[in-house]
Amino acid sequence: MEKTYSVVFYSKGLVEPVKKLKDFLKSKIDWYNSCNSEAHITICEFTIDESQFDSIKQKLSKVSDTFTPFEVSLNHFDSFPNAGAFFIGVNEDSEKNLVPIMKKIHETLKFLKLKKSDNPHLSIGRRLTPENLKIASELFTTIDLQFECNEIVLREFDPKVKQFFVIDAFPFGSNPEPEFLQGSLF
Repeated sequence: MEKTYSVVFYSKGLVEPVKKLKDFLKSKIDWYNSCNSEAHITICEFTIDESQFDSIKQKLSKVSDTFTPFEVSLNHFDSFPNAGAFFIGVNEDSEKNLVPIMKKIHETLKFLKLKKSDNPHLSIGRRLTPENLKIASELFTTIDLQFECNEIVLREFDPKVKQFFVIDAFPFGSNPEPEFLQGSLF
């Protein structure tokens, strides 16, 4: 049976403050896409047969072991007007740390048909109308959130609830892969 999964950066410490923002926006514009989704930064999404699941987990565990924890700062609101997305953006240093990890995970899972995110951001709302995007940008002007990025998280999509739920976490092991050295026999 096929199931849909996503790999994300996730921190329990962000869930409540971001939920408050989403609930406040919901009180102004009613239901909207991702209003009930827990705070996360998407890396990729894919659908696989259950028989591939253990192999994917092994690959994620192996690659996450090579990453070193770092602080992420979310410090501004922004939007992708064409997609109707309103989000919290990361600062420049955080982006420099997040993007290579995202690319490495995309590379690790390149044999899958991935929906990739190359731009680290934490969505508040998706598929908002231009009017609702304007309301969101007027409601939210300043933000300052941080979290220790020390793992990647695997989430499974529940089609009944139409939400992703955390099912596993892969801690960063600070064990960079050894560089391949060209040896000499003589």
